[in-house]
Amino acid sequence: MTSPPTLRVGALELPYRHGDPEVMLRRLDDALTQASGVDLVLPCEALLTGYVSRRGDFDLTRFAEPLDGPAVTSMRALARSHGVALGVPWVERDGARCFNSYLVVDRDGATLAHYRKRRPWFPERWATPGDLGTPTFSLAGVRVTLAVCYDIHFVSRMAAAALADADVLLFPSSWVDDGDDDLRDALLPRVARRHNLWVVNANWGDGAPVRHGVGRSRIVGPDGAELARAPEGGANLVVAAPTRRS
Repeated sequence: MTSPPTLRVGALELPYRHGDPEVMLRRLDDALTQASGVDLVLPCEALLTGYVSRRGDFDLTRFAEPLDGPAVTSMRALARSHGVALGVPWVERDGARCFNSYLVVDRDGATLAHYRKRRPWFPERWATPGDLGTPTFSLAGVRVTLAVCYDIHFVSRMAAAALADADVLLFPSSWVDDGDDDLRDALLPRVARRHNLWVVNANWGDGAPVRHGVGRSRIVGPDGAELARAPEGGANLVVAAPTRRS
């Protein structure tokens, strides 16, 4: 009897920085050198630009670029140079509209999925709700889908078909919690159990500005058990190996 296909996926947590894409590209390049043996690396939402400034400004439109702009082009090149499939978060401009967008590219830099955040959080007044639906794609024989940050609260309803088809939910976030409790502790296991899939969460890391919800990237199994969590501080790559459902 043959073993089911396995996808080695890593949730990448890097120290937070706002408004300095060149620095974050260098940090991503450095982190990918530590990803030997990983099939797919998942960075957090809005990795290059940051999500909110020190002054509490959430408007990212000044960083907006088209699909063929320098941010996506540079991250495609990193996927090729490191030989790894890669999540590509960026602020997308499409005509007069801007989206909080996320690509997944393969090890050759070719697009596997293009996702526009469907439910921008209320401070994201700059962002148009995503209009591309929820994609699924196959990598290493494992079926994968996407949701970005605030989408997770609605994903069971708005992406039921994609979740039913997928083995793994990629969940990049720039998580913000106002209190001491982390809503992900209950929310992610519930989604994993309900849809019988793995949840891979890559969150922003310690940095500036410091806000509740920082860190604690994690990988949750289909039974809701947390299999790995990033330690505090620095750059962390949390790895697990989801398998295709029988």
